[in-house]
Amino acid sequence: MLAMSVPLTARAFPQFGAQHFIILGVWLAGCVAAALLGRRLRGRRAERAFRWCLGAVLLAFAVPKQLGDLVASGWDIGTSLPFQLCDLAWMVGAWALFTCGWRSRSLLYFWGLTLTTQAILTPSLEQAWPDPLFVGFWGMHLVTVWAAVYLCIGLGLGPRWRGFAWSALCTAVWVAVMMAFNAAAGTNYGFVSHKPPEASLLDFLGPWPFYVLAEAAIAASVWALITWPWVMAGRRRTAAADRDAGRSARARQRTGR
Repeated sequence: MLAMSVPLTARAFPQFGAQHFIILGVWLAGCVAAALLGRRLRGRRAERAFRWCLGAVLLAFAVPKQLGDLVASGWDIGTSLPFQLCDLAWMVGAWALFTCGWRSRSLLYFWGLTLTTQAILTPSLEQAWPDPLFVGFWGMHLVTVWAAVYLCIGLGLGPRWRGFAWSALCTAVWVAVMMAFNAAAGTNYGFVSHKPPEASLLDFLGPWPFYVLAEAAIAASVWALITWPWVMAGRRRTAAADRDAGRSARARQRTGR
């Protein structure tokens, strides 16, 4: 679920090599652009059109990538199905861009900014440029994070405690479903059924199921921490609106006299 689920051994795509640093630079530049553009488009008619265009771009990367995983010659029931939270994050991201609903925005905020970001920092990728799956992998992950930044930071639509609770519930349901599927199919999606064979940060969290519980506690703590600023900002806006309403009421009373 977390970065600690990522094996510590080397991948086919070299982490922090030249290509990876270029991609990280594009990712960071895109995050800044998404935040600034969201602030610029707040309240404008063009905002909805841009959201839909960004959603279409996300689908254009993610759908072919997922289909490629399903039909690739190396298809494996244990790795090819779109059951990882990063796979679900892009689906939630597309829905959030098209609908702007608080439930999908909240899931995108937590899954996109914490889990998809970790996949960008520590990618598990076998293909290299210009393989279509390479392009799809990076396009899917980058645009998912950019969508979260645009909606939640650019437009200021960050989650409140109900969004935190909803996302925690959905994640818990995912863990339970994956445990059941893993038991039936002999897979290990999300590493929720046992640790990966390679050395990983999960080794520091004890045996199953204690490492799963530790991951859940860490995720809940981080998510609560990144929810708190939005809650406080909402309280400040409410207090300011109450003060303005009080001033207006007093002004009307004086005028009525």
